[in-house]
Amino acid sequence: MKNSRIVFGIVALFSILNSQFSIGYAQYVPSAENLKARSEFQDKKLGIFLHWGVYAMMGQGEWVMNNRNINYEEYAKMPAGFYPAKYDAEEWVRAFSDAGVKYITITSRHHDGFSMFNSKASEGYNIVEATPFKRDVIKELADACAKYGIMLNFYYSHLDWHRLDYPLGSTGKQLGRPTNQQDWNSYYNFMNAQLTELLTQYGPIGAIWFDGVWDHAGDAVPFNWQLEEQYALIHRLQPACLVGNNHHKNLNPGEDIQIFERDLPGENTAGFSGGMQVSNEVPLESCQTMSDSWGFNITDTHYKSTKELIQMLVHAAGLNANLLLNIGPQSDGQLPATALSRLKEIGEWTSQYGETIYGTRGGLVTPRDWGVTTLKGNKLYVHILKWQDKGLFLPVTDHKLSNAKLFKDGTPLKVVKSKEGYLLELPNIPSDIDTVVEITVD
Repeated sequence: MKNSRIVFGIVALFSILNSQFSIGYAQYVPSAENLKARSEFQDKKLGIFLHWGVYAMMGQGEWVMNNRNINYEEYAKMPAGFYPAKYDAEEWVRAFSDAGVKYITITSRHHDGFSMFNSKASEGYNIVEATPFKRDVIKELADACAKYGIMLNFYYSHLDWHRLDYPLGSTGKQLGRPTNQQDWNSYYNFMNAQLTELLTQYGPIGAIWFDGVWDHAGDAVPFNWQLEEQYALIHRLQPACLVGNNHHKNLNPGEDIQIFERDLPGENTAGFSGGMQVSNEVPLESCQTMSDSWGFNITDTHYKSTKELIQMLVHAAGLNANLLLNIGPQSDGQLPATALSRLKEIGEWTSQYGETIYGTRGGLVTPRDWGVTTLKGNKLYVHILKWQDKGLFLPVTDHKLSNAKLFKDGTPLKVVKSKEGYLLELPNIPSDIDTVVEITVD
């Protein structure tokens, strides 16, 4: 009875806020706080994505419930055995901070429907009430992020394989759920009650990162997710909180970040971004896995090399985007050893070269086969990632370039002007992970 009263109170609060701010929201105009937050988000460049939930116990990724057709009632027994005894939020955040990470996005609730925070709206299906661990891991992470100056964002699933009121989509059809209890209004109110909790109990939140609307992409009649009203609630509760949605489509009104899954902006190698037009109005973010998996997968040892990860970060920066790099924590609460090793090596690079990506925007030269450029103030950073010559042509005609030097040691370089641009003369054929040249722009 106590929980029911709390849930009713949260839903009532959402209803009041929604009624006040949904009218006329189609003409979304971002607030001054929101615009400032967008710019600050663009400056951060490197984030860590954390896919963590009870699914980590099975070591087969976050989609194991759907992929293995686990009955929803049987899956609901798993939290009783979830006890991440080695979880130390501060240890996590310290490792991220040392790597040069500026923000974290963690799964507050994934498609399996289990809430990784103390949610009264979840009716007991959360880490505090349903596990013997009984600790709010999100609260501990929020406190550690505040201590280290790291922005905290929340991933939130629009679909749910556990709740009976979620209208079934293209996934979760073999989980034994009855089909006669689907109730969109009930489910929508539940989601907004949880969003209200997340935005009122954990301090300033940088962004809400949605996922799952593609579950109804194949519906004969377009499904109305009522996104604008939901976005209005978020912006009302925290005006500086950004909204992103991994729907694989062009931006909707109210969205403040454009997300590209497993691809850089403008690419479609993973097949998720076909037809998406790259926005020049909002920050861009590329989410990528460190291995092949999102959630912890015990058999996945296919980690990208440090070189690949650093060059991925640099490529993203050159495309005016952030990199959100994923790690799947283990069920015991620890980060995989290989992931920690990669973070340490990334940190060694960012400690030396971070100035050439943090706070920058895409440079004067668009991305080339040899690399990218970034720009901050009057400094142009040329990131040479793959080149077999000692000369590099920069097709810059509308600015004067001077005072070229190697960023790592200040070695002066000759830059020769021609009719079509500038020829940058290098002392050697580039061999570093990223040979960075700093040039003054006049």
